[in-house]
Amino acid sequence: MPDDAKPEGAPAPEPSREPAQPPAASSGAQPPGGEAAAPAGEGGKPAAKAAAAAEGGAGKAPAAAGAAKPAAPKAPAAMASTPWESELTQALREEFGDQILEFSSYLGQNFLVARPEAAIPILESLKEKHGFDYLVDITAVHWPERPEPFDIVYIIYSFARNERIRMKIRIAEGYRPRTAVPVHLTANWLEREVYDMFGVEFEGHPDMRRILLPEEWETFPLRKENSILKMDQHWVQENLGIESGQ
Repeated sequence: MPDDAKPEGAPAPEPSREPAQPPAASSGAQPPGGEAAAPAGEGGKPAAKAAAAAEGGAGKAPAAAGAAKPAAPKAPAAMASTPWESELTQALREEFGDQILEFSSYLGQNFLVARPEAAIPILESLKEKHGFDYLVDITAVHWPERPEPFDIVYIIYSFARNERIRMKIRIAEGYRPRTAVPVHLTANWLEREVYDMFGVEFEGHPDMRRILLPEEWETFPLRKENSILKMDQHWVQENLGIESGQ
């Protein structure tokens, strides 16, 4: 028999309140988009990502109280020099004897250590007799814990020999080495730089004054007892109108 006709005005049947059951998962079945669905974790992240984040955070436990401090850096190794022997060292040894304390070489750089009073005669001999006619530089090193706290280093070059050597002298605080200007005119500015940075004055220099810093500057910047953060604050404040040069 045909179904009874639906009475006119009858209400539509209510939809079922029971949630639809998802289809049974099959091996390899994936939702549209190509990625397998994962349950949401905290903050809307997939559970797998949330678990990974939690695991990563758990591995960063705070350092235990009283943990050992990092080891102090090792002191630099002492300079491993080797004896320097050549025709030049033999000639200088015969000429100056015990006025030269050491002939050595370090990483292919030859140098001699002389008594302070012998520095200018040695420079003269190197220039007139051995062809070292170019004074490349004069510089210094400060060793505040040493009885003779300053090394003065002369770097000399020979164009004819294509050779560079160094001469060092060790001097006490207040000692005034003889100027090298009569031997090499370039010593004029080079010795002024040493004075400006280290406070070492050269006896007989024709113009012993600062060359880089103002004359009123009160410290010598490359002396190791002078902190770079405390350089002549008075001059900076008075002349530049700022609190600190740093």
